[in-house]
Amino acid sequence: MAEATGAAPLPLAREAAEVPAVFAERFNTGQPQAVAEMYAPGAVFVSPDGSVADSPESIARANEEFLALGLPITVRPRHIYTADDTALLVVDWEIDGTAPDGQPLHIQGTATDVARRGSDGIWRYVIDRPAG
Repeated sequence: MAEATGAAPLPLAREAAEVPAVFAERFNTGQPQAVAEMYAPGAVFVSPDGSVADSPESIARANEEFLALGLPITVRPRHIYTADDTALLVVDWEIDGTAPDGQPLHIQGTATDVARRGSDGIWRYVIDRPAG
C-alpha cells in the first residue's frame, strides 16, 4: 500500500464527485499525511461511536485506526448532491482482507460526508462521518 519513491503526486479532488475516489487513493497509500490533506481547516471527523475529532491531530488519530489495519479501502458513491461550493456525499465503503493479527477482517459502512470547495478549487472534507 505504500507509495513508490519518485511516484507521481497524489491527486486532489477538483470536482465534488471525485472526493471519494481521491480519498480512497490517498488512504490506500497508507500515508497519514496523504489522508490528512483531504480535510479542510476546521473539519470534523465523527467516529462510529459518535465522538467528534475536531483538530488536525485528533482527525489524524481517528484515521490512523483505519490505516493501521494495512488494508485497502474501496468506495462506491451512492449519492452526491452539490450546491455551489458545498457537497453532501453518501458513500458505501469496504475494507476487506487479512488483519495484522492474521485474522480475516471485513468492515463496511455508509459514510455521510460534507465536502467544500476551497478558494484553491480543491474539494476537501468539512464533515467526515464514516458510519453515517
